[in-house]
Order: sequence, then C-alpha cells, then structure tokens
Amino acid sequence: MTQPLSQGLWGVLATPFDERLDVDLDSLRNEVNSFVADGCGGLVALGVFGEAASLNPDEADSVARTVASSTDLPYVLGLSEREPDAVIAQAGRLLEAVPRPPVALMAQIADTDPAVAAASLKRLHDATGIGILIQDYPVISGVHVTDEQVVEIVSGCPFAVGVKSETPPTSVAVAHLVPRVDVPVFGGLGGVGLLDELAAGSAGAMTGFSHPAALAAVLRAHSDGGFEAARAAWAPWLPLANFEGQLRVGLSIRKELLRRRGVISTGRVRPPAMPLPDSLVPLLEQHLATLPATATR
Repeated sequence: MTQPLSQGLWGVLATPFDERLDVDLDSLRNEVNSFVADGCGGLVALGVFGEAASLNPDEADSVARTVASSTDLPYVLGLSEREPDAVIAQAGRLLEAVPRPPVALMAQIADTDPAVAAASLKRLHDATGIGILIQDYPVISGVHVTDEQVVEIVSGCPFAVGVKSETPPTSVAVAHLVPRVDVPVFGGLGGVGLLDELAAGSAGAMTGFSHPAALAAVLRAHSDGGFEAARAAWAPWLPLANFEGQLRVGLSIRKELLRRRGVISTGRVRPPAMPLPDSLVPLLEQHLATLPATATR
C-alpha cells in the first residue's frame, strides 16, 4: 500500500563525475552523507539535476544502488525515459539494482490528455507496485498542462504519493493544487520560489541546492514563525539560489559550489549541460563571500 511522502526537505542529489567524466561513487556516498547531515529528511536520485538522461543503464543502476545502500533515509528514484514501455523497463531494472526499494518513482507527466497521462502512470504503478511522485516539469518534458489538468491526473492516480510542481509561477500552481489533491505538493526549481510556495501551502522543498542546510533552516523557521521568520532565514541565501538557478549553466554552478564545500571531487558536467564559464567564477566567489558567517563552506 502506498503512503504519501512526508513533508519537509527532500534533497535532490547531483551525480558526481571524476575528471574523466566517469561516475564518482565515492563522491556520491559523501554527498549522501553531507545531505543527511544538512537536515534532509529524504533524498531524490536520478532527477534532472542528477543528469540522469546522460547516464547509461549500468551507471544509473550504480547510482541508485549507492544511494539506497548509503543511508536509511527514504529516497525517490527519477525516471528519465519518456515512452511508457521504456519507462516501465527502466523502473524494473532500477528496482532490481537496489538493496531496498524507494518510497516512490518520480515520473513526469507525459501527455496533455489527463486520462491518457493517468493511464500511463497506472501502468507504471501496476508493473512495479511502487508509489508514483507525479512531476509537472514542462521545460524538460515538453508537455504543457494546466493546473486543473494536473488535478485531474492526480485524481486518476490513487497510487500517487505526491506532486512535484515545477510549472512557473510555482506558487500559483501550488495554491491551486493543495486544496484539490490529497497528496503533498512540493516546489522545486532550486528553491527560488520557496517562500511563496510555502505561503501557498507547499509541503516543503524538493530541490537541489548547494547548501541544503539553508533550505532546512527556512522550513524550520516557517514552521516556528511563519512567513516573516522564513523570509528572514532565506533572504541571505536567495541571491545564491537565484545565481544557481540560471538556465543552461546553473547545474555547473551548483556542482562547483558542492566541490568547493568538499562534498564532491569535481564540478564536471556532461553534455548537453554547459561547463562553468570562467567569466562566472569571480561572481561565484562574490556570492560565497556574502553568505552568512555560519554557512557551511
């Protein structure tokens, strides 16, 4: 029986590469441990930020297996395939590779017809027995649906365990979904819209950010003191989150910041991701210099 995902912070893991662009599993184990120490209540592997689409099947299996065996935290596995049969095959292979099952498989909405999209997700659930985290991410999937269509899709998926809503403006989407679905709704997109998403009723944050402890602090502040407390906690970090959120280059910025924290060994990215331009390094260092004194470098 599937259970809704817990509220709070779900850290989206990067997939570290070494200088040869091979998957660096030692760095991945260190990243998992770092995210746990930073206050993540759950982890997401093989998401867009994890460069899942650039991994071959053996590499994806090794990432899933390493995450599952490196922590007792609940974890979610992303699915990068798009065709229904390929998605099911990918999910089956990943589930065979892991020593303990994920709490959910994250699948993107793959059709503009809610009935067709829900039927595709049902096939995935029936084939795996795993709850489905429904991701609405049109920038990546190319599928544009309305907020009300997302409600229809979720309503047709009693096995859904949550929604990852990444259609800007995310606060509007979250505000529409929360009172109409019976599963938690999470924002993403690097936390840039986190304050507004929380005010709109989101269940927390499910995103990648170079300093997850800052996200955890914002969620605690919101729980204890509402919007004003959360705003005060997030304000010093928001320029960095915005810097990391740049299109095309944001992934390499974030991975370089993780490298500078000592979390992963290199900041390398695979094509089609864009390497960190030299021109942005001074700006990156200025952002680092203005972080709160308590920041984990």
